[in-house]
Amino acid sequence: MRDTTIAAIATPPGRGGVGMIRISGAGSARVAADLCRFSEPDFTPRQARLSRWFDAGGELLDAGILIYFPAPNSYTGEDVVELQGHGSPVLLQAILERLFELGCEPAEPGEFTRRAVEHNKIDLSQAEAVAACIDAATLRAGKQAQRQLQGEFGLMIETLMQDLTGLVAHVEASLDFPEEEIPDLYFSRLAERMRGQVLEPIRRLLASARLGERLFDGAVVAIIGAPNVGKSSLLNLLAGRERAIVSDIPGTTRDILEVDFEVHGIPVRLADTAGLRDSSDEIEREGVRRATRAAEEADAVIFVADASRPETWTHRGRADLYLMNKIDKADIEPPAGFLPVSVRERNGVDLLRDRLAGILGDLDVSGEDVLVTRERHRQALGQAAELIENGLRRLTGEEELDLVAMDWRRAWSSLGGILGIGDVEHILDRVFSDFCIGK
Repeated sequence: MRDTTIAAIATPPGRGGVGMIRISGAGSARVAADLCRFSEPDFTPRQARLSRWFDAGGELLDAGILIYFPAPNSYTGEDVVELQGHGSPVLLQAILERLFELGCEPAEPGEFTRRAVEHNKIDLSQAEAVAACIDAATLRAGKQAQRQLQGEFGLMIETLMQDLTGLVAHVEASLDFPEEEIPDLYFSRLAERMRGQVLEPIRRLLASARLGERLFDGAVVAIIGAPNVGKSSLLNLLAGRERAIVSDIPGTTRDILEVDFEVHGIPVRLADTAGLRDSSDEIEREGVRRATRAAEEADAVIFVADASRPETWTHRGRADLYLMNKIDKADIEPPAGFLPVSVRERNGVDLLRDRLAGILGDLDVSGEDVLVTRERHRQALGQAAELIENGLRRLTGEEELDLVAMDWRRAWSSLGGILGIGDVEHILDRVFSDFCIGK
């Protein structure tokens, strides 16, 4: 960690009513006093103070609120000063340049939060939750990020590590007394505790990863089918606005039309595609090729058929959800596997949303637990589970107890990497490279 005083603009680029600059480090109060042209730092901790900020020549740059947070009771664990002024990018940049003249260094991406981790204000999983709160595109994602920011996920990992430590201690105690004969029942009970207290909770966390990552990474869903089956109407209905042109003329949609919406709190990019059919029109043929490619690359594919046109019911490619649209126009029983809907009458759309959410990995939304929301966490948990299973396979007698202990200690290290425990400098570099400068 750099032993310097850093500064950065902490509000988004662009004009706004308020702009904020954050300063952190041992020299924060002195620099802020110089900016205000005070002879000595005279700031009451955590009290908003109206102040004026000057350039090197004594000319006023801006005026606003100054708040001083002395260490260790601050976001970073260091002395911190926050300057809240007018949200002009020009004024904010001028103040920042003045701070650099007074001895501050530019903050690196995520450096404020990284210093919070290194001063034990938060663990690494909470630091990642800070970025998740910023990036959350839906309320459900935001609530999940807040739970992790409050430490719920970290506490679960700490509990697993504590249980694992106790079980490893039993194995190592057995190694310390090799002359003692250990009954098979001892190993059986040890394996049972490892599975129940550590391995099964890890597996439950891993099962949540598909939904957790989707809440933040989103999903792409392609709508495919023959011309005039209602694909564009379906897109407009799900999006909640008239985004696609709807026409009875076949071939109206020729390129991929995308729109963003959410289903059960999962951000979805919905892609309306050209109708699948043979055509002599080169532009329409290109649209069909793009539709096929979009279906291949999407996270989920909705195939739409027209209940009144049996020739539209057959689909040889990939599809995850089959819809029989315009069911209000035909007195038929939909073929097996098709969900009957009427986009025009809005019938069956709620069930369609539920089915789509299930395909995207949704779980029961009532009383939702903390989810695994980052690929890094999923990989660490997966590695820990694999190492624990390796140890369990070896736990059949005294001959391989040293290898059992080694596997389980490595599993402990994998879990520790989630929280930033151990030699994780390379992990810190990777995590904070994705942060914005002022955070």
